[in-house]
Amino acid sequence: MSNSCSLTFQNIPSEKTILGSRELLDLSNFLSIQPKNLNMKYAISLSFSLVLFLSACSQPHPSSEETFSAPKLNDDFGSYWYQGKAELASYELKQARYGEIHEGHAVLIFVTEPFSQSKLVKLDNPGGAGTDEVTVMKLNFTRKFNTGIYPYSVMQSIFSPVSMDRYPHMLKTSFSSQEWCGHTFAQLELDKKGYHLTGHSYFESEGEESRDLPLALLEDELWNRIRIQPQGLPTGNQTLIPSMTFSRLKHIPMQPQAVELTLEAGETESTYTIAYQDLPRTVEIRFETAFPHRILGWKETSSGGFGGGSLTTEATLIKTIQSPYWTKNRKSDSYLRQELGIE
Repeated sequence: MSNSCSLTFQNIPSEKTILGSRELLDLSNFLSIQPKNLNMKYAISLSFSLVLFLSACSQPHPSSEETFSAPKLNDDFGSYWYQGKAELASYELKQARYGEIHEGHAVLIFVTEPFSQSKLVKLDNPGGAGTDEVTVMKLNFTRKFNTGIYPYSVMQSIFSPVSMDRYPHMLKTSFSSQEWCGHTFAQLELDKKGYHLTGHSYFESEGEESRDLPLALLEDELWNRIRIQPQGLPTGNQTLIPSMTFSRLKHIPMQPQAVELTLEAGETESTYTIAYQDLPRTVEIRFETAFPHRILGWKETSSGGFGGGSLTTEATLIKTIQSPYWTKNRKSDSYLRQELGIE
């Protein structure tokens, strides 16, 4: 994308344009200083154009020939996701590892937050970030299970812009795994060339990793797309970068793969299937058809790796609550873990 910009007012966004909190603040400030006799419709149109112009000039991310559908957000999106609470969903987990199925639990934490496009971190002061701010859906995906004597703790964080029409690509994902043999960390970040992967592992064959990946759709971002607007999910034959959790646990280098994506929309429940063409991996994600499209469970079938053979990881929803969990850190708040069914 060129860094040079030309300002024009010929293309005024429609009323369906999705604005973030900072853009709304800029619009409010602009209107507050206009002369009283200024045509209000023109002022609003001018403000929208200025917002898009400034955003385009500061946008650090690459363009792509791929196009993704970005339907209008559900009318209840703001009242559900912008109320200062996260959605916590617990799952009974049957995790495939070492040729066996191990029981445990998973928790999916979905929350929206202000994010820096340039630093790729949560903003401490969104009000002073200007056009660098973008509202993201963050998913913290945790799994805990035991393999024999020792426990596994696996977590992945995924950051996807809510306004997919303006920001069509996931911005960042990071992964960490801790078990008694050691721990590993990996991170994938969007940059001007595509994605950059960094990794650190206690395995000699993996060690330190730093390399570029082409701009492509990622399996990890599909979870957030389901929550934002499942009607815009890509289908058919696509190129997809596999899940970072899958890649690291299987010790397979991350690279784009051919997949077939299908969406079966039922009256109350829908299923999104990811079938890899050259990897022994299939993922089925079940979710509520109606908003807010809660994740009801999933299956991951794959073969190879430690233990060999084909096994299926499966997760089934236990409980969903909404909570500002970051404030629930007192001993008296531990009842919420029982409520989620994870203790």
